Amino acid sequence: MRARIFILITLAAAAAVLALSQLISNNYVFFAGYTVLQFVVLATAWNILGGYCGYVNFGSAAFFALGAYASVFFHKTYPLPVPLLILIGGIVSGIVGFGMGYLTLRLRGAFFSIATLALAVVLQTLVVNWDFVGGSRGAYVIHAATIDVFGIALPYAQYLFLLMAALTVLALVTARTIERSRLGYGFATIRDDELAAEASGVPTLRLKLIATTLSGALMGMAGAPLPYYIGFLQPSSAFDLQYAVNSIAMPMIGGTGSWIGPLVGALLLGIVQQVATVTISSAVNLLIVGVLLVVFVIIAPNGLVGLVTQLFARKR
Repeated sequence: MRARIFILITLAAAAAVLALSQLISNNYVFFAGYTVLQFVVLATAWNILGGYCGYVNFGSAAFFALGAYASVFFHKTYPLPVPLLILIGGIVSGIVGFGMGYLTLRLRGAFFSIATLALAVVLQTLVVNWDFVGGSRGAYVIHAATIDVFGIALPYAQYLFLLMAALTVLALVTARTIERSRLGYGFATIRDDELAAEASGVPTLRLKLIATTLSGALMGMAGAPLPYYIGFLQPSSAFDLQYAVNSIAMPMIGGTGSWIGPLVGALLLGIVQQVATVTISSAVNLLIVGVLLVVFVIIAPNGLVGLVTQLFARKR
């Protein structure tokens, strides 16, 4: 019952966003909102493996870029609607996530994290040398200024924003469903004590493979609309350091281990970065991430959600 209520609330919020979007004439709001929601999906996806299972993934940018280049590939071979490209990006990145998990999940701690970072380097090298998708030169993705959606002519920026809003709802519902399910409890046993979980008969490898597949798929889905968002995709933009850094920092600032932590962290950090981009420069975004991360590690090591929970517990 609670799950149904949560789904209804998220759908109502998405419908409210859709209604409000029709009252806004400034397209920059949609571009900025798209970026913030994109980071909500990335942070939520990272949290499935890093927060629920305790396996820190440094290769978020690789899965994100896989989704983006899957869109470029089909744009050049047989153009498809963006929602279908989002699905394809999720499938491609999910398969790679499964393969990465099968090869690396026997590693633990820093060794696993280094292996995921190596995956990002290898994939970037492959893309740089793949001329069909633009290689090191990059590739243009041209789209119409507007698109017809159920008889309504929407500017493309609004269209992409609404698609990312729908994907955000999907990611949050998936994360919350996992957290309250037997699968989530299995993830928690791996995070708390993997050896004890194995001794108790928990199929840890199977659960970790599920986590890497789901996490990779959601990251790929977040990356699939990117070529249409920026119009020109090159390896340095698809594998940008900000995706790897933000996808880790946002859950840590908001609080790992729960579905709401990445949401809070991504909204806070994403909005601050967008304001800084407009008022100062986008070059300070990573500096903002670093400063906030250090501050929250010292003041609230369990994130904002953990800090608020502790304050309420003390009052009781």
